[in-house]
Amino acid sequence: MARSNGVSLLLILGLTLMPAMALAQKAPPPRQSPHESTTATVDGATLTIAYGRPLMRGRAIMGELVPFGYVWRMGADEATQLVTDKPLVFGTYRLKAGKYSLFAKPEKGVWTLIINSETGMSGLEREASKDLTSLKAKPGSLAAPVEQLTLSVTDTPAGGTITMRWEKTEVVFPFTVAK
Repeated sequence: MARSNGVSLLLILGLTLMPAMALAQKAPPPRQSPHESTTATVDGATLTIAYGRPLMRGRAIMGELVPFGYVWRMGADEATQLVTDKPLVFGTYRLKAGKYSLFAKPEKGVWTLIINSETGMSGLEREASKDLTSLKAKPGSLAAPVEQLTLSVTDTPAGGTITMRWEKTEVVFPFTVAK
């Protein structure tokens, strides 16, 4: 009798814990950095950038955590996402209204912004064949360090800019709204 009570108890415990174990296995890993989005209107176009915002936390960023010469997802955890409700022009490339992933390739004297058609990815498995265009810009130096990665969209007299600031680096990528 004691043996059958023990088996029954194990069976009840197993059935009780199985749903909790199944849920625990399906939970996504916790994000390491806070995620935010920034939205701005430029010449009637609404642009939103959603991205992970890592912190310096005493680390060297440019050339170290974000190495020179390699493509970076411009944020943490997932690829940075750009959404626009109107066509934009980056350099000579006309980007249709839609949703895109943003990447950057930092170098000491020049950065390259890469716009990719694939979205919803971690950004570690980017397919270069889905890159739509790229735009080069010279990085600038900030007087004071920026602790947390910051991306912004700004309306300017010439159109707009997407700006990246982190550590003591600032990079500004201009664009216009297609007419």
